[in-house]
Amino acid sequence: MRDNTHVVIMAGGIGSRLWPISKPEMPKQFIDVLGVGKSMIQLTVERFSAVCRPEHFWVVTSDRYVDTVKEQLPGIPHEQILAEPEPRNTAPCIAYACRKIGKRYPDANVVVTPSDALVLDKEIFAGNIAKALSFTDGGNGIVTVGITPSRPETGYGYIHSCGAQEDEVCKVSEFREKPDLETAKSYIENGGFFWNAGIFVWNVRTINEQLRRFAPQISSVMDALEASFYTEKEDEELKRLFPQCDKISIDYAVMEKSEDIYVIPCSPGWSDLGSWGSVKTHIPEDGDGNSVVGGDVRLFGCRNCIVHAGDARTVVAEGLEGYIISEKNGDILVCRLSEEQRIKDFSACYKGSNTKQ
Repeated sequence: MRDNTHVVIMAGGIGSRLWPISKPEMPKQFIDVLGVGKSMIQLTVERFSAVCRPEHFWVVTSDRYVDTVKEQLPGIPHEQILAEPEPRNTAPCIAYACRKIGKRYPDANVVVTPSDALVLDKEIFAGNIAKALSFTDGGNGIVTVGITPSRPETGYGYIHSCGAQEDEVCKVSEFREKPDLETAKSYIENGGFFWNAGIFVWNVRTINEQLRRFAPQISSVMDALEASFYTEKEDEELKRLFPQCDKISIDYAVMEKSEDIYVIPCSPGWSDLGSWGSVKTHIPEDGDGNSVVGGDVRLFGCRNCIVHAGDARTVVAEGLEGYIISEKNGDILVCRLSEEQRIKDFSACYKGSNTKQ
């Protein structure tokens, strides 16, 4: 564990594909999705504790979630919970965190990670993060974590690296957008393609230089904001200036433009838990392939279903195959697993409308 390592956790999303347990007022990163007694953001901090001191964790989130972060992560200094006044995608979020870290810790080596992913093999994962940190410490490279694919997945972007070796830092050839199924199958057959986990490692000098080169508009906003860091004026200046940032992801702003991008491929049992289907794969099944979290759930003649009972007293289902049943605070979802990609659209119209979809 190096004294100059910092971890930035991005925790501003709303996780709409896991409605109704994940809602804007309490999204999935703050929920015990798997029924293990810890929220996803708590598991994230636990995962990185092997490489980072508790006082060097940072969280960037929406201002509406600051109190929740304080409650769930009491060990993180309050001034290191950074509240975005409005969402501007990941590039401004990362620029703000890394510029602020760099002002107080100019030699900082930083890991940026989402708050809502699952990693089963923490030892393998921590070992690869340590290798990436060694590579970026004092150097000019940026390392992204690539997950060795276990299936032709169409829901993830891909990183291509010719001749890449697992658990070794390798030069990135290119990034690829989410593919169709046939393209994803070809990636698996050809090799050298890895899922983009959205985890980045760099030192603060490198990322600030890269942002200044490839995202000068965002850097200029940070220049204006930096004078207020760690002062009583920071919140006011953040609310005034941050919304002026271009709304763009770090992938488009820097990763796809820079010549200094590397990948470390690994197989740590990673999942973004971005859908009910992915959640189901990490919950034990009964003899009929059903997965259940919480509540008094009684299934009769059901197969290959996932039931997330939330705070329901009793759930009874009969004769269903391949269904999602979920309840939270009186909102109920019953949907075929095969149609789970439509849940985001279903949930978008559930408030203020009685129209059946």
